[in-house]
Amino acid sequence: MNTSALHTPPPGRDDGPLHPGLNMNSRWIRINRARRYAANHLVTVLAIASTVVVILPLIAILAYLLFMGAHSLNLNFFTKIPAPVGEQGGGMANAIAGSGIVLAIASVLGIPIGIAAGVYLAEFGRGRMLAAAVRFTADVLNGVPSIVMGIAAYSLVVVKQGHFSALAGGVALAVMMVPTITRTTEEMLATVPNAIREAALGLGVPKWRTVLSVSLKTASPGIITGCMLAFARVAGETAPLLFTAFGNQFWSFKLNEPIAALPLQIYVYAISPYDEWHRLAWAGSLVLIVLIMVSVTLVRIYAARGMMKGAS
Repeated sequence: MNTSALHTPPPGRDDGPLHPGLNMNSRWIRINRARRYAANHLVTVLAIASTVVVILPLIAILAYLLFMGAHSLNLNFFTKIPAPVGEQGGGMANAIAGSGIVLAIASVLGIPIGIAAGVYLAEFGRGRMLAAAVRFTADVLNGVPSIVMGIAAYSLVVVKQGHFSALAGGVALAVMMVPTITRTTEEMLATVPNAIREAALGLGVPKWRTVLSVSLKTASPGIITGCMLAFARVAGETAPLLFTAFGNQFWSFKLNEPIAALPLQIYVYAISPYDEWHRLAWAGSLVLIVLIMVSVTLVRIYAARGMMKGAS
């Protein structure tokens, strides 16, 4: 029996497709797929364009610093102290060493205090008025201009000591580091699942040990990133050091004496009327940027290795 004849319309009659709804649905599916495809590509292009807009100024600054400062770098720049006015040559060896000393003091003072404050806010101070006050203070300090920090450090440290010093400069930079580290530590600890804490507490581990061994270890990559951001922020600050470290044209390694620093030396050379000092200022700016980038990169590599070891 020929079954196709049962589905053949009689002559002169056209009933259209057997399932018109299916064709309509497939047409809408194609339209929606094309619309999603176009929207996806549009957003991707916008994201790439935004990334380029953010990165281009950094690339332009680095390129200009390379152009202006690379030809001024030589062995004398890293081994000699500044030459007297009117003489050629000299370097910023004392300023490089001074920056390392001041930043080391700031890190030793600021990082532990910032992490401890963040741990208190995230683990022990929830719902307390003291925690709200600490959080508000950290947010306010994040927006305080650096020159105000320098004046405050001058009043609290330099005036009490009776002279400028590397310690005063480290204290000023440490105060600037604390708010950023505090808020970053709190936010990173807030991302640690409570189930991990409850598992440790269920095994009888004290809360302080849970915070140190579980919460901080889990959030350590983010906390390290916050410390790097704070370090990079204060590494190029000049205003606080003008009121505290003051600068020094000679070698100085004592914490109780005025000390040279790269931002200070760059500032002094940049505002001078001498072309030789302008050349050295560009070289110092390039070295400062490179030192910050290298230090941040090394810390990130170390943190990444720590994460891989923990995961394994």
